[in-house]
Amino acid sequence: MKNLFTLFLILLVFGCKEKPTETSEEKDAEMIAKTELATQENEWTVLFDGTSFDGWHEYLKAEVSENWKIEDGAMVFHPPENREDKESFNLVSDKTYTDFILSLEWRISEGGNSGVFWGIKEIESLKKPYETGPEIQVLDNDRHPDGKNGKSHQAGALYDMVSPTEDVTKPVGEWNLFEITINHQTNSGGVVLNGTEIVKFPLNDPEWKEMVSKSKFADWEHFGKYTTGKIGLQDHGDRVAFRNIKIKEL
Repeated sequence: MKNLFTLFLILLVFGCKEKPTETSEEKDAEMIAKTELATQENEWTVLFDGTSFDGWHEYLKAEVSENWKIEDGAMVFHPPENREDKESFNLVSDKTYTDFILSLEWRISEGGNSGVFWGIKEIESLKKPYETGPEIQVLDNDRHPDGKNGKSHQAGALYDMVSPTEDVTKPVGEWNLFEITINHQTNSGGVVLNGTEIVKFPLNDPEWKEMVSKSKFADWEHFGKYTTGKIGLQDHGDRVAFRNIKIKEL
């Protein structure tokens, strides 16, 4: 009995020993790491989650028409067969942005043309978003006529102003990835297409004004004048799809 009692005391002593605890420094380091990870994950805001058009509407309209459909997690534009004169169905974001990185995937139809805008101002007298918003071109370079109208009209170009340094588009029917940077604080804009930086340009005057003066937009009163504006996806009359749209404000 005495031996059993001694064994019980030994087990009790060892069982009551506290497990080693983290030091305050270790706890602080763990908390910092978790905070940094959460911050990195939350830097991006999803603009299209593949399930709804929440956060979007058609230019100068309240909603999104049936010409835009959600298919396999992508927003797909189906050009109407009977389009009324000058009617268009360009999508624009509900919110406005100033300095950001915009990431999205696009897939163009054979011989197709579209684009991605920023700095859009919805003004009743202006019927198209490109009257205010500069465009990064989306194009089938090989089959659309614009692909032969100079490199500043090809996919990834700052349309009619800055040409891509090389053509890194994927074959029609495959997805391409844009990362578009607009940063007025550092006077730097740029386009990364499928992992390759192909376009760089200034954003602030006098460099921006000089660049516009040499383009088709030289005499357009409102073009490129709004540092804060909406994001837009173009209806150029061809089938086009976009997915995985997110933005990181700078």
